[in-house]
Amino acid sequence: MEQRISLAHGEGGELTHQLIQKVFVQSFGHSKQTQLDSAIFTLPGQTIAVTTDSFVIKPLFFPGGDIGKLSIAGTVNDLAVSGAMPWAITAGFIIEEGFPLQDLKKIAQSMAAEAEKAGVNIIAGDTKVVEKGSADGLFINTTGIGLLQERRKLKPEKNKEGDAVIISGTVGDHGISILSARQELGLMTEVESDCASLTPMIQELMNFVDGIRIMRDPTRGGLATALVELCEDFNFTIEVEEASVPIRNDVKGACDILGFDPLYLANEGKVVVIVDSSHEQIVLDIMKEHSYGKNARVIGHVTSSDDLIGKLLLKTPIGTTRRLQRLSGMLLPRIC
Repeated sequence: MEQRISLAHGEGGELTHQLIQKVFVQSFGHSKQTQLDSAIFTLPGQTIAVTTDSFVIKPLFFPGGDIGKLSIAGTVNDLAVSGAMPWAITAGFIIEEGFPLQDLKKIAQSMAAEAEKAGVNIIAGDTKVVEKGSADGLFINTTGIGLLQERRKLKPEKNKEGDAVIISGTVGDHGISILSARQELGLMTEVESDCASLTPMIQELMNFVDGIRIMRDPTRGGLATALVELCEDFNFTIEVEEASVPIRNDVKGACDILGFDPLYLANEGKVVVIVDSSHEQIVLDIMKEHSYGKNARVIGHVTSSDDLIGKLLLKTPIGTTRRLQRLSGMLLPRIC
């Protein structure tokens, strides 16, 4: 691992993985629970899910949302994909001296509106103001608390050959939206971020589908990195059909121009579900009833291969197969 922190360490890819393993896991210890998007622990009479996140996105306002909406949606989605019902959020603000008060009000109102949609309360917070030049406008840190029923606990260890891999919609929208909003490369598109709280859709899945193995929201590092992590953490192999992955034409076009792979672009309103193949149709039906799941598709399956356990494979339209790794290096910094 590099001897100094670079922006690539925050991209959610291989360097982020190394940073977590070689610094934080070694220092703080490790639990299998941390392989979910939230930590799960039991108190007398109640199982709790807890997650924490920090948001440093640039720009603060972008097509489809802002840092406030993103902070709430990102936090509740981490709870929801862990099987929990989001219940409460804390919010900490690091504000640069000179930040416009009107912008702060807009962001706070955006947070309140998204929290109401997600059915959570913002119950505590903290505010720090730092000297001009010590922060880039505004950073937000959140902690989310959710309640988890025993019957809703995910069971990734029960995965088996043939399990379906389903994505709730098009990938790469958030990444291209942010890149366009920065106006650094002259890219102008009408793509809006998919930033959204997915609690209603995910809760309906948990209520009506028994065969869900695991869920994940493919944020930093994109769909490919999220699936690589699942394969390695839970020791199964996934084969994804490249042609089945839903991607907007304008996202494809932007990626072709810039040399990006949409499979590695961040998403902020999508969920990946691995489910028993006998339940894949009901998952699709439920997702398609929601506006955030109308483009849901089966994109692959868990496969069996003794020499390829723990790997993500991509089957291309021409029939070849290649292995996908985590995001390597830096793609789009400050994406969330």
